[in-house]
Amino acid sequence: MAVILWHNPRCSKSRQTLALLGERGVAVETRLYLDTPPSKEELGHALELLGKTPSQIIRKGETLFKDLGLESADEATLLEAMVQNPKLIERPILFAKGKAAIGRPPEAVLDIL
Repeated sequence: MAVILWHNPRCSKSRQTLALLGERGVAVETRLYLDTPPSKEELGHALELLGKTPSQIIRKGETLFKDLGLESADEATLLEAMVQNPKLIERPILFAKGKAAIGRPPEAVLDIL
């Protein structure tokens, strides 16, 4: 079964999720989302599948989040910030069987396989 992982190889949770899937024999197509950022539509679809809002998947701990003054931003502004700065998107995100899951912890993605 092929699945898609929005992956950042510099992120330990992303690497752990990819390894976990590999150990289970899951064929994974990785998307290096920092190099090929999702469009606003793709990110919106991911949020739908996750059942989450932009404020629930934006990386509030990133220096960039504070530098951009996003602490009191509305959902539309947060979504646009993630489109313009994919580093702000929580990772990794796995897509499989019309569902999505964030790999935090990595085992969380197993629920949608």
